[in-house]
Amino acid sequence: MLKEMKVAGITVDPFTNTPIVLLKDLDDKDVLPIWIGLLEASSIATALENIETPRPMTHDLLKNILNSLDVKVVKIEINDLKDNTYYALLHLDVNKKRLAIDARPSDAIAIAIRTGASIFVEESVIQRSAKVDLAQKGDKVVTDTAEWEDILENLSQDDFGKYKM
Repeated sequence: MLKEMKVAGITVDPFTNTPIVLLKDLDDKDVLPIWIGLLEASSIATALENIETPRPMTHDLLKNILNSLDVKVVKIEINDLKDNTYYALLHLDVNKKRLAIDARPSDAIAIAIRTGASIFVEESVIQRSAKVDLAQKGDKVVTDTAEWEDILENLSQDDFGKYKM
């Protein structure tokens, strides 16, 4: 069964300094943390803040291509969790046909925010995922792009080697 969720914000794993996008259900009961890369976190944060860049970034480009081809992103679905890797689908309407395209959850979320598509998560994925206490000391939810810029600017070159893409 699918559960609709929304992006609650982005935080940083205090142990690995890896960005985590937090999805919350519409009743604010369940939280799904998904560890993502720095570039994807930046893209999601930019979209959450409605910041327009001088030139289209990758997810903006994809949105522009979809719009130009009259393709609608109906929803995204985070549908599986295997070996600590989340899987997602982009559900598209193309010429009155529904297509489901495999995607990384971070890319799917970045596209969903830009297109206004709903985000759904399979309940079994929520149940199998790690739990995050949003009130826990030391975990800071980052939704402000300026804060993300500070985090990114303060990373050393060595930090970039820690992220598995």
